[in-house]
Amino acid sequence: MDYGVAIFPTDASIRPTDLAVALEERGFESLWVAEHSHIPTSRKSPWPGGDELPKQYYDVVDPFVALSMAAAVTTKLKVATGIALVPQRDPIQLAKEVASLDMLSDGRFLFGVGGGWNAEEMADHGTEDFAGRWKLMRERIEAMKVLWTQTKGEYHGDLVDFDECMVWPKPTQKPYPPIHVGGGFPHAVKRAIRYGDGWIPIGGRDGDLVEMANQARAMVADAGRDAEAFEVSIYSASPKVDDLKNYADGGINRAVFALPPAPRDEIMPILDKLAAAKDAVT
Repeated sequence: MDYGVAIFPTDASIRPTDLAVALEERGFESLWVAEHSHIPTSRKSPWPGGDELPKQYYDVVDPFVALSMAAAVTTKLKVATGIALVPQRDPIQLAKEVASLDMLSDGRFLFGVGGGWNAEEMADHGTEDFAGRWKLMRERIEAMKVLWTQTKGEYHGDLVDFDECMVWPKPTQKPYPPIHVGGGFPHAVKRAIRYGDGWIPIGGRDGDLVEMANQARAMVADAGRDAEAFEVSIYSASPKVDDLKNYADGGINRAVFALPPAPRDEIMPILDKLAAAKDAVT
């Protein structure tokens, strides 16, 4: 089982460069960063994590900028969006950002994607049909796959439509960086089977994740896809050694620990504890 950490990088938290170097030194596999472009002050959409929306949601920096900085100071650490809000992003520009980061990092990018929960934030980006965001996400990902894999690509869907064009660079990973779909069971698994390479459930929120992972792989196999190649990455995984052993024994591919958006001096002791926990399992 691989181990990563997730953070909302902000103007007050540890810099992505410092965090990335510390993670690579401690043997972590990946760094995942969150995304929110802005938070409308109307606050009509309920936050799935509780009543009070943490300040980090307002303050988080752009994920591709943060991950580019992290990739520039490391050689092995994988960099990942956790998650990119595809319904809020232009697919042609996003395809270029993904491919650029994958190329410049020498193939170290993991593309975590999701549909989001904040309807007002999404509407400000032109996606006013909140219930239809899943179809929009699917079409945008399908369109990006065309741009990543074809010299001259075009896509004609109900919501995404463009004529033949040329977009470079192409990703270093072939055919493209692995796509990990975030969300609850079983709907996110179904989406991942259709257009992704893995599933990201949230620890402490989505129930017995080992059992769900087993069910997810059965669904993958039933769909005629390679269940062994389908990755399950627990976001906000428990740092307890017994829980980590349970994940590993249950076939979970990756445990991603959640870090607070704290300064360097507060983060380093946390990293040391997390490293000790993962090393006790491996």
